[in-house]
Amino acid sequence: MTTRDFNSHLRNRRDAGLRLAQALSHLRGRTDLLVLALPRGGVPVAYEIAHALQAPLDLLVVRKLGAPAQPELAIGAIASGGVRVLNPDLLRYEGVTDEELERIAQREGRELLRREGLYRGERPRPTIRGRQVLLVDDGLATGATMRAAVEAVRREAPARILVAAPVGSAEAVADLEALADEVVCPLVPGMLSSIGRWYLDFAQTEDDEVRELLRTAWEEEARRNPGVQR
Repeated sequence: MTTRDFNSHLRNRRDAGLRLAQALSHLRGRTDLLVLALPRGGVPVAYEIAHALQAPLDLLVVRKLGAPAQPELAIGAIASGGVRVLNPDLLRYEGVTDEELERIAQREGRELLRREGLYRGERPRPTIRGRQVLLVDDGLATGATMRAAVEAVRREAPARILVAAPVGSAEAVADLEALADEVVCPLVPGMLSSIGRWYLDFAQTEDDEVRELLRTAWEEEARRNPGVQR
């Protein structure tokens, strides 16, 4: 589902999450719903969604593989579980060699493991099999990281995979609509330029904020469903 109900700019990530929660209100109360945030920027967005829908929140760590000459340009992505998604057209256009790609992938793999340990600690990963899984990020530029996330989740046999982001490129949304069961992206501008352009405040989400939001969400879920293993 793509609409243009949002104003042209979002105040910040938490504002984006509140607006997305309204678009996802039909999911409120589902006992099989699991919200998975893509850290770091997707966590504040996903927190507001999970809170509004009274759903458990967890995370799926995905790392963009940036082009050597343009680190912000995603030539692919990796996700937990050894998933790797590549963009062959960009790889050719940027002239990325196999050796360069492996160096980038190894570096990002180390960062992925670091973040897994930092954010999750000893907490086990949530059960995905048979659940409605809602993947959330703060925007979809090339869509590479979200495609990796969808593939990683698909391997664990969920009932359905839903993707939600406040803003995205038409190409990324179309690609994900072919992979996921549902895509909710209310703002699809004709010229995306960059995700940050569509936020009034797009300051980097720090590790401490991620950990605090997850801690708060996990405490809320424990109070809501005491004794339930997620």
